[in-house]
Amino acid sequence: VRLDADDAALLTQVVDYYHDILKQSPEALSYLAARGLDGALVERFRLGYANRTLGLRLPEKTRKAGADIRGRLEKIGIFRASGHEHFTGSLVGPVVDGAGRIPEVYGRKIRNDLRPGTPLHLYLPGPHAGVWNVEGVAGAGEEVILAESLIDAMTFWSAGYRNVTAAYGAGGFTDDHLACLRRYGVARVLIAFDRDEAGDKGAGAVAERLMEAGIAAFRILFPKGMDANAYALKVAPATKSLGVLIRKAQWLGNGRAPAITSAADPLTPATGDDVPEPASLPSSAAGPVLEPPAPMAAAMAPAPVPEP
Repeated sequence: VRLDADDAALLTQVVDYYHDILKQSPEALSYLAARGLDGALVERFRLGYANRTLGLRLPEKTRKAGADIRGRLEKIGIFRASGHEHFTGSLVGPVVDGAGRIPEVYGRKIRNDLRPGTPLHLYLPGPHAGVWNVEGVAGAGEEVILAESLIDAMTFWSAGYRNVTAAYGAGGFTDDHLACLRRYGVARVLIAFDRDEAGDKGAGAVAERLMEAGIAAFRILFPKGMDANAYALKVAPATKSLGVLIRKAQWLGNGRAPAITSAADPLTPATGDDVPEPASLPSSAAGPVLEPPAPMAAAMAPAPVPEP
């Protein structure tokens, strides 16, 4: 959905509200810790949590102001036609462009007791837009890591690999991604998709598009059935174990493979030539200590009755 300036500002307010909620939510902070994700991600990427309280901050829906703002939020995709919040129960990750606009929002359900068939990964309606961590792409030099999801990309980021971005699923490499890589002169992409049937198929399609554009393509190979986050949790420390896989990435082109440079960064002093064997999961660390939430904008006043 292409938003006008007013609706874009409203979406920003909602993202800020979810961000404030996350910082006071033990459940959401524990989820981040359990996934091994650095607490610095919360502020750096304005992560949030949708806990079904947004409707409490709006004028009552029986009033014109309440009906109007809910209609706008439905058009954006934050509310569904049923009146429910689209991202309820999800970690919320906004995709912010270089101008501070939010063309896409990602949601990841954090509970394991959902009804069978409930989608775990959510986005705003319509075609995907924007590139997550565009600053990391811009500052990467010639090499970028492309993860399959934001959770996996944040796993690399937490381990010190800041030259990372994310597709929107195995089939979610977009024209925006390709244009961004070209804009910042990226010469090599390390495709870090899940090691499953969908990930293999998606990685092959991405590699073909990259090579057609003159960008070298490698595949980071996790053990079969694993993704970046699961692997980083199993094989600690993640900085070292991911570094090993980066250096051993499979060259997908023809001729002599160009040198891989990501794992040579001083931030990631991985050593050794063999992929470590998975170990048991580490115990969850305590969540970060963060500032209390700020109030919503004046347009969002408390309402006494929760939304359905």
